[in-house]
Amino acid sequence: MQAARQCSMCASRAAGGLLQSRTDILLLRTNMAALRRGAACLSFLRSSASVLFSNRKPTVRRLGKWADIVHTSIASLSVGGALCAVPFTQVAENLSHDSLIRRAASMVTDSTSTFLSQTTLALIDATTEYSKAVHTLIALQRRYLASLGKLTPAEEDSIWQVIIGQRAKLDDKLDECKRFESTWVNAVNLCEMAAEAAYISGAEQASITVRTNIQVAKSQVDEARKLSMDADKKLAETKVEEIQRMAEYASFLEKDSEEHEVHEAYLRED
Repeated sequence: MQAARQCSMCASRAAGGLLQSRTDILLLRTNMAALRRGAACLSFLRSSASVLFSNRKPTVRRLGKWADIVHTSIASLSVGGALCAVPFTQVAENLSHDSLIRRAASMVTDSTSTFLSQTTLALIDATTEYSKAVHTLIALQRRYLASLGKLTPAEEDSIWQVIIGQRAKLDDKLDECKRFESTWVNAVNLCEMAAEAAYISGAEQASITVRTNIQVAKSQVDEARKLSMDADKKLAETKVEEIQRMAEYASFLEKDSEEHEVHEAYLRED
């Protein structure tokens, strides 16, 4: 009886609630079916009891038979009550080894993609700062070359101090670029291995995503490297120009010194 009451309560709650999903409908149908089975068991028990107690002289065999029937009916009713009392839930997610491996491979690709994006950003920023430092040095050197012969020794020494400081800064930026580039190469290698592992484990979409990220990162780094190479090319041209101008200026000073000596010798002769 208690199990039947539980079935009735389950059915009333299911009928009174909002049936917003297919799971609720299936739950109501299952509970109603269990309720009908419980009612059938009760009806059978009543009929069995009436037959059992109507005969005043039952034999031991009939008592044993009816006892087995009653026990079977009560067991059936208990099972029906248990079905009503325990609500049905959604099917648990597949937790097979293959599924867990695919999930782990996807997590690895996400982590390596994050590592790649961070190292790419760091390398691009470092390369950009290096390019700016190169252009600053080029501007200082050209300014100095344009002022040859027009500066006082103090002004010339001041400009050279600035140029030397900028060259030291350029070396620091270059070392930073090399350090970030080494980390970026490791990140690319990790992403490639993660993509291969994801493909083998069956996570094709994760593999495609990380390979796309690799291509985008390489494209961005190539653009930054191109700007850096152009800056280095201009710096090399400026150095060649500096050498030529310094040689010309030295020749001019030497020639001027010879002319000055000749002029002094001529004056001494006079």
